[in-house]
Amino acid sequence: MALSQPKTTPLEPDRFNLLVYADEQGNLHPVRKPSDWQKRRQHILAAMQQVMGSLPGKEKRVPLNPQVLEEQDCGSFLRRKIAFTPEPNDRLMAWLLVPKSVLNNRNSKTPAMLCLHQTVQIGKDEPAGLGGNPNLHYAKELAERGYVTFAPDYIGGDIPEVGIKEGFGESRTDPYEMGYVSGTMKGIWNHIRSLDFLQSLPFVDGERIGVIGHSLGGYNSLFLAAFDERMKVVVTSCGFTSFVRYRGGDLTGWSHRGHMPRIATVYGKDPKRMPFEFSEVLAAIAPRALFINAPLHDHIFDVVGVGECVTAALSVYALLGNGSGIVVHYPNCGHDFPKFVREAAYRFVDDILQMPKA
Repeated sequence: MALSQPKTTPLEPDRFNLLVYADEQGNLHPVRKPSDWQKRRQHILAAMQQVMGSLPGKEKRVPLNPQVLEEQDCGSFLRRKIAFTPEPNDRLMAWLLVPKSVLNNRNSKTPAMLCLHQTVQIGKDEPAGLGGNPNLHYAKELAERGYVTFAPDYIGGDIPEVGIKEGFGESRTDPYEMGYVSGTMKGIWNHIRSLDFLQSLPFVDGERIGVIGHSLGGYNSLFLAAFDERMKVVVTSCGFTSFVRYRGGDLTGWSHRGHMPRIATVYGKDPKRMPFEFSEVLAAIAPRALFINAPLHDHIFDVVGVGECVTAALSVYALLGNGSGIVVHYPNCGHDFPKFVREAAYRFVDDILQMPKA
C-alpha cells in the first residue's frame, strides 16, 4: 500500500529569504520570533514530503529485534555486524563499532555517532574501515576517538545511473516495492530507526548523539536532522549545493530511484519548480550545531551555491540565537573529505557532545 501524501501547505516564494512565512490565505508575514519560525519550518518539512513522500508513522516503529551476526576485534574497538528490523517485513544490516574502553566502564555512558556512507557499492563497509576511500573511514576513526559508531547500509534495488546493483552493501529491500515514492524517504526512516537502536544501547548516552556523512551520506545526514531533532550535531561533507547551482540547474542526478523520482515526474527537473531548497533544509536544523565540508573544486556540489544556502540559513540561526551555529571549511580540493578537515570536524563534534579530552 502506498504511503499517504501530506496536504499542500502555503508556499513562501523566496527559498532564500527565510524570515518570512505564509498564512493559510497565502499572505506573507515577517518572522520576528521563534514561534513565527516554527510556522515556516513546518512548511519546509511538508514541502520536503511533497517530493520525498510522507514520513512513516508509528505503525512502522516495530520492535528492532537486533541480532549480532559477527564480531571482529580491531584493537581499541570491537566491530559487530548487526541485523535489525526498521519496519515490518524488512531487515537492515549495519556495523556497530564499540570502543573497548566503553565496554570496560559500565558505570558511564558515551556519545554516539551515526555514520552514513557515500554512493559506493560496499555501502557501510567504507565508513567502518573495510575498504574504499581511507578519507571516508569516519566510523572507524571516531570509534578510535572513543565514540560508539553505527554505520548502516542505504537502500536496496538496482540504481543503474550510479552503478549500484541490487542495493548498497547487503541491503536488498527495494523501497518502491514497500510503497515508498522515494529512496530518500526510506533512507530517512532507516536512519531514524538507527537512532532508535543507538538509544537502546545501555552504554550509549541517548542525549549525546550526532550524525556524519559524505556525499550521499552528507545530504542524508541533513535530511535526517531536519526530521529528527534528537541529533545534537551534524557533519555534512560534500553534501549539498542549491538546486539552482547543481550541474547548471539540471536536476537529473537528483531524480533517479536512489533519490527522489518526483523531481522528474512532478517537477520536471526544474529547480524553479521545486517546493524546497537546501537553504531551508539547513535552517530546519537550527539551532543545532552544523559542520560543513565544502571543497572549492567539488564537481558535483558547486561551492557558490553552498555559500548562498549557508548565508540564508544563518539568518535563522541568528534569530534562534541559542545554539552552536554553523562552521564551514572550504578545502582546496575536489569531492573529498581530507584528513585536516575531518580532524576539525571531530574536534567540533567533541566540543558539542562533550567528549572528554584524551
